Amino acid sequence: MTRVFSGAFLGLDSLTIEIEIDIRSKLKNFEIVGLPSAAVKESNKRVEAAIVNSGFHFPGKQIVVNLAPAGVRKIGTLFDLPIALGILAEESDMEIPNDTFIAGELSLDGRLRPAQGILLLAGHALDNGFKTFICPLENAHEAMLIEGLQVIAISNLAEAFEILNGTRDIPKIKIETKAASYENLGCFSDVKGQESAKRALEIAAAGGHNILMLGPPGTGKTMLAKRLSGILPIMDMRESLETSKIHSVLGLLEQNTLIQQRPFRAPHHTASDISIVGGGRFPKPGEISLSHNGILFMDEMQEFSSAVIQVLRQPLEEKKITISRAEGSVEFPARFMLVGAMNPSKGAQRDINSAWDVEDIKKLIKKLSYPFLDRIDMHIQVGSVPYEKLDKSQKGEGSETIKKRVEEARLIQIERFKDSPITVNADMSPKMLELFCEPSPTAKDILKMAMDKLNLSLRSYDKIIKCARTIADLAGDTTINEIHISEALQYRALDRILSDNY
Repeated sequence: MTRVFSGAFLGLDSLTIEIEIDIRSKLKNFEIVGLPSAAVKESNKRVEAAIVNSGFHFPGKQIVVNLAPAGVRKIGTLFDLPIALGILAEESDMEIPNDTFIAGELSLDGRLRPAQGILLLAGHALDNGFKTFICPLENAHEAMLIEGLQVIAISNLAEAFEILNGTRDIPKIKIETKAASYENLGCFSDVKGQESAKRALEIAAAGGHNILMLGPPGTGKTMLAKRLSGILPIMDMRESLETSKIHSVLGLLEQNTLIQQRPFRAPHHTASDISIVGGGRFPKPGEISLSHNGILFMDEMQEFSSAVIQVLRQPLEEKKITISRAEGSVEFPARFMLVGAMNPSKGAQRDINSAWDVEDIKKLIKKLSYPFLDRIDMHIQVGSVPYEKLDKSQKGEGSETIKKRVEEARLIQIERFKDSPITVNADMSPKMLELFCEPSPTAKDILKMAMDKLNLSLRSYDKIIKCARTIADLAGDTTINEIHISEALQYRALDRILSDNY
């Protein structure tokens, strides 16, 4: 009996699969057991054709392939190559070392097809003591991003057999990791006027705060949101690998590139709740997880279905999404910044200083729900830009200048939270608020008046304190003063609009 090692996906986790091949001199039969999915069961036809068409003899015997552990559902087509090599090894003198991890889908002529999730499997192989990783040539760029693992990239079954049999040298493949490109992000200097909105987005980027922009069409909300990625810090290696693995599972990872630019996902308002959260019969990540460590932008938020809005509540709070199925549950990461944009009034009003139609806003909030809006740290009004601000010769601050301030504020937060799993102010727990966010006496007085006047919830109170902490960090202040609280209160537009005293 021959043993070969491969892997299976459990959401974004991986599991080592031990493939046992037993061949006996009985009536010809080829069976795969161990809770295989339909795609895995069909591999017997692909494997037999690939072996024959690669010039090998396929044994006319009883072949039993067991995928262990048998209690886990096996999905996908990555078991084709290890099963084929296991059969060839069982029928020859070839030995497959126990420290070799194999994954790949075969075509009928023996060629290897590119596969999804190779980066995830390569990381799993290294973590579990495997030294060699055999995969399709087209996926070599992903596997070689994992340092410390010998990657053997092959183009067909015959090549893999000859390498393992010692009759062919391991091909040398040099993969150069490309640098992340930021050319298409746009610059904040392109946005005319909207200085208060730019300032709010700078604060949101510095503290990782969720933000909602309210304003009529054509005032620059989408333009501002698209430039937010350009002022966020580059991801560190841990974040880059996390994000790249998610994209790898869905086949979205660009060749030779670890994702360093923070994701910016902008699903259409017709998207279903499953496409946003993730799921399916065999759960896969959705837009929430594709935005992990980046931005989820929801333009025309009022047009999204109520189901989509409500499923966002848990990941916004817990920074993860859990999907349960009969076979078990999977967990996807969901640490993202939510950026929303919407037109809250049916009227044609474009003046930020004019009163909004409160009845329209109340109808809108009824659809979005107060619990959902409570999870958004900042909501700002974005009005039209006066003509005099449109002078092309007047350039505002560029993204690089703003980004430097954001990075400095983030460094302060990293040092603050060095003994905890979080890195930004937006993720602080109530206990951390007590420890790091004690306002000055005068700041407390202003906050008390605002709480009484606007009838704020406790969660809103926490959001204001977190935002004020970020404003203080941007200013380099260790204490939260009245100026920080006053500015943070400006970014609670809906609270002001809906208060009885507005």
